[in-house]
Amino acid sequence: MAKILAVAAHPDDLDFGCAGSTATWTASGDEVVYCIVTDGQAGGSDRSVSRADMATLRRAEQTAAAERVGVTEIHWLSFPDGAVEANLALREAISRVIRVVRPDRVVTQQPQRNLERIYGSHPDHLATAEATMCAVYPDARNPFAFPTLLDDEGLEPHSVPEVWLIGGPDPDQFVDITEHFDAKVEALLCHESQIADPDRIRTLMRDWAAGNAEAAGLPDGQLAEGFRRVDTA
Repeated sequence: MAKILAVAAHPDDLDFGCAGSTATWTASGDEVVYCIVTDGQAGGSDRSVSRADMATLRRAEQTAAAERVGVTEIHWLSFPDGAVEANLALREAISRVIRVVRPDRVVTQQPQRNLERIYGSHPDHLATAEATMCAVYPDARNPFAFPTLLDDEGLEPHSVPEVWLIGGPDPDQFVDITEHFDAKVEALLCHESQIADPDRIRTLMRDWAAGNAEAAGLPDGQLAEGFRRVDTA
């Protein structure tokens, strides 16, 4: 059994990116923990909803979505949505979660901008990914980085052996999500405040997952999610 920490900028990011894999992992006995950097208060298009109410709603949506794929532990960092920076404060916050959870693998977003798919390169995504990579190496494993984590909070350093980056142009790890595709869709549909056309979600996700399965060399009809593995041992 592996312990996996998945880190993303917004509620719904992990459901778009890796909920099928998450459901596959938890079904096989792995433990997956989420870390969400913002509360998603800048999301949605309804101007009549206060930003505080939107944050509350999105937390509830993400909690429900996580349960659909076997995740019951979520660490909320509550950085401002739309203004995430890969600064020392975020690196420390993610390092804290890594030391608490002590994962065997960290899954996060891509730190490189993809000019072929600009929606995946939201500035909050890039900043979250960069800060997460810095937290994995060198921060979380270094007893002298953010010394109050150890001295005041008693959080021992932890070395993460590998990071899996969601999607991207060069995936080298694929997870067959065929049996858990419905759970992925159910998780996504929990984000009602963000999905204008829920009927399209299943088709869009199936087409995307079918493309991944083809890239992975899986048989016709199979579905997959892709990652790039980074050795951080």
